[in-house]
Amino acid sequence: MAEPVVTQEKIDRINELYRKSKAEGLTEEEKKEQELLRKEYIANVRMNLRAQLNNIDLVSEDGTVENLGEKYASNNKNS
Repeated sequence: MAEPVVTQEKIDRINELYRKSKAEGLTEEEKKEQELLRKEYIANVRMNLRAQLNNIDLVSEDGTVENLGEKYASNNKNS
């Protein structure tokens, strides 16, 4: 999976387009740009969350360690 890169400039542009949409409205081109940037941002958040969840280890009372990423690996392939 290719890693989406959301730079501070892109976040600033998302916010700029949001403010403009509330103040005066957006052109069709700006609406498309805003939608694309938002999708990229959301994909990045999901990827980061998935990576964090995949690194969680559960330790049971008997001391065995179970990695959630390994336990649910088949689910990650479908998402």
